[in-house]
Amino acid sequence: VQLQASGGGLVQAGGSLRLSCAASGLAVGNYDMGWFRQAPGKEREFVAAIRRSGGATYYADSVKGRFTIARVNIENTVYLQMNSLKAEDSAVYHCATTRSVLSAIRDPVSYSNWGQGTLVTVSS
Repeated sequence: VQLQASGGGLVQAGGSLRLSCAASGLAVGNYDMGWFRQAPGKEREFVAAIRRSGGATYYADSVKGRFTIARVNIENTVYLQMNSLKAEDSAVYHCATTRSVLSAIRDPVSYSNWGQGTLVTVSS
């Protein structure tokens, strides 16, 4: 089982990036999928999630209205479209899976299959 995040890079504030989380060994459609980020010296924080059934989405308040999570089952990939980026969005972004209860969807402890992250740097 492997989740591979990609698409990070250096972008100016106000710019956009699209992150990809490609899965192998599991079907993303069978899991709730989440994006988390971790900046240097800070704890890992929830960014966005998408439910396996129905596709409901959830966002951290800090990214709501700017980021969009989407899942393409035929590609076995989850995307995170990030618009209007800010310097405080700079972090390593990771994707992971969970089958936990809805109340835990923002809790990184409920996730597994963490992939290698991708670095996003937003210059101000």
